[in-house]
Order: sequence, then structure tokens, then C-alpha cells
Amino acid sequence: MSGTFTRGVVFVHSAPRALCPHIEWAMGTILDQRIAMEWTDQPAVAGLVRAEFSWVSRVGTGARLASALRGWTHLRYEITEDASPGSDGGRWSHTPELGIFHAQTDAHGNVVIPENRIRAALEHGSDPVRLRRELDLALGQAWDDELEPFRYAGAGAPIRWLHRVG
Repeated sequence: MSGTFTRGVVFVHSAPRALCPHIEWAMGTILDQRIAMEWTDQPAVAGLVRAEFSWVSRVGTGARLASALRGWTHLRYEITEDASPGSDGGRWSHTPELGIFHAQTDAHGNVVIPENRIRAALEHGSDPVRLRRELDLALGQAWDDELEPFRYAGAGAPIRWLHRVG
């Protein structure tokens, strides 16, 4: 592998157990390695499981992982990619109901809203409800609201760190 490297985490917040090997295969194809995640019950929804997987790879891997998992029924996930020299970080959130959301992130993981998005929201400055709705959309608030019970249910879950260089 050559190019700039970064790290990130895939949080599979909920998935049917039958989908687990397919998720691992899709991620392994992107990361060019065999993936074996530690799946645990997802307490927020009976019958679903959750897992976390940390990765190190080239910049842009987060987007490729999100694309590989996008649109799968009953799959809730988030993928983070840390900022690296010359590249912003990113966060991708997906729910079956809302689809996928992407935001740029800074070195601390905060969502960064592009200038044009803020200007578009300010066009509704005379309508505080609409302004709030536009800013919530830019921040991905609906995805945060929907995923929060699944995040909380995963607090304290094991995480596996893999470092692959060369």
C-alpha cells in the first residue's frame, strides 16, 4: 500500500445475524484482509447483533466502506475516518429509514459544515424553525437521534484494533 494512511472505526450498531458474514466479507474486500468481527447481542432490539472494528488504511477507505455497506436492509452503522495531513476526516451514518449521511470532520471528530451549506441555511434566517431544520440536516441530527439508542446499548463493548502497514 502506498499513499497517506489514516485510521477509523466501523460501528455496526445493528444487523441480523445472517448478514454478519456478508458484512465481514464486504469490509475484508475493501481492507484487503480477512475480517472476523466479535458480534454481540444488540440490547436495543432483540434478535439483532452489533460489532465494532478499527482499521488503518489509505485515505478514502471510510467512503469505500460506507459504499460497500450502503442500503442493506436492517443494517445500522457508522463509519469514521480520522483527519490526516492534507485530508479532512469523515463520518458516515446509515439507518434503514433515513439512508446514508456523510459529514466532513475536523481533527477532533467534530462535524464541519461547509460555508455554502451555512449560507443556504441562513437564507431562512427570518424563519427560525426552518433555519433550525436546515442546520439540523447539515449536522445529521436525524441520524444521531435514530442511532443514539443503539450507541448507548453498545457502550463498553469490546473493540479490536488492527494495524496493517506495508
